[in-house]
Amino acid sequence: MTTAQESSSLGLQRSRPRVVIVGGGFGGIYAARRLRGVDVDVTLLDRGTSHVFQPLLYQCATGLLSEGEISSPLRHLLRGVRNVHVALGEAQGIDAVGRVLTASRFDGSTFELPYDYLIVAAGMRQAYHGHDEYIQWAPGMKTLDDALAIRRKLICAFEMAESLPTAEERRPWLTFAVAGGGPTGVELAGQIRELAMHALANEFQSIDPCEARVLLFHGGDRVLQSFNRKLSAAAQRTLDKVGVETHLGVHVTDVCETSIETTAKNAARTKKRYGARTVLWTAGVEAVPFAAALANALGVKQIQGGRIAVEPDLTVPGHPNVWVIGDLMSLNDLPGVAEVAMQGGRHVGGCIARTIEGGTPDRKPFKYRDLGSAAYIARRHALLQAGPIRMSGFLGWVSWGAIHIAFLAGYRNRFGTLLNWAVTLASRTRRERAITYGDPESARQPYTDLTTESIAVTRPER
Repeated sequence: MTTAQESSSLGLQRSRPRVVIVGGGFGGIYAARRLRGVDVDVTLLDRGTSHVFQPLLYQCATGLLSEGEISSPLRHLLRGVRNVHVALGEAQGIDAVGRVLTASRFDGSTFELPYDYLIVAAGMRQAYHGHDEYIQWAPGMKTLDDALAIRRKLICAFEMAESLPTAEERRPWLTFAVAGGGPTGVELAGQIRELAMHALANEFQSIDPCEARVLLFHGGDRVLQSFNRKLSAAAQRTLDKVGVETHLGVHVTDVCETSIETTAKNAARTKKRYGARTVLWTAGVEAVPFAAALANALGVKQIQGGRIAVEPDLTVPGHPNVWVIGDLMSLNDLPGVAEVAMQGGRHVGGCIARTIEGGTPDRKPFKYRDLGSAAYIARRHALLQAGPIRMSGFLGWVSWGAIHIAFLAGYRNRFGTLLNWAVTLASRTRRERAITYGDPESARQPYTDLTTESIAVTRPER
């Protein structure tokens, strides 16, 4: 354990054991908070300045909530934790022998963070399964940038349809395709229909937003396969009721500017193409690039989409001072949900605290307490599954809302989100529909020149 006074390239004097946390998501935040008051110096490294409540990203993307209501500045959340320093940067690699993590700043320069204990909670990114060319036409749903890009595409699609003279020209702009029938895909599809049926109804002269088609493509035999079959069936009935067109047993095999192609998984392998100017991708996740650098430096292999297998105490095999938590870890088929990351962060923080206080390594195994899963389908319809408890419809919706409000960071976000939900439910309006052009030059273009090239997004380097 390093106790001699040293200084990192951030200019911080270190005289106590050093903990470096990579990632400001649920796992990173809960680990940092657990180390409050412990005799260690903690540096939390993140490539953004805010903690994002990812379970509600789709509501930001569809204009129900603002980005401010689902995010909180990391420095604000940790302002009372005096032994935690927040650093803006992206992890690039580590020297496992020298115990130094290298990170890059937004301007391209690099800096080093020496550590005695390393907690990696870097999360995952959207997976395109070897087809990264789809990214420019089909944004994923993992970051605030993704949510704002999707909001832009959705609103622009309705505006473009309004400006076109014939129904044939409008049709692809009023067709929205969602790839992936997991919770994010189902929630996003349902919200697009609600946006069209309620918030945008009676606001256009040439089009009827209610005629917008939402196509949901999924490779499985039912949506929400992680849920009980009865709950999955209830979700399907709600999707049918609100007008989402569900296509099961198909894979998306091509995405371009104007259409999406699917191939059936059956023996016939039937292909079908749909005209759609807005394609959204929620079909799977993969590890961020830093995971490969970490695995290579530590001499371990990546499995299951780039995840890193960990010991029962969440340490990396052969490296008792390095923990991997959250979506990036692989242990006993635990799901990639927020609660796993939260509990993992608390567990690792506790292990380090007990090690410091007791003087001997704490290898207590991680025990996950399953508090259930929830998914929003449409207004007054949600699912909740927690052990033997199964809820759907109105009761599921109330329970879903209570859980999400409870886990939002900060009282201001909780109150603002609850108020926004109440106003939206009562008025059927959505005020968070502002969009901007990508650059000053495009802002000078006449609106009729707007094409998908000007609203497409590219995958950021991670």
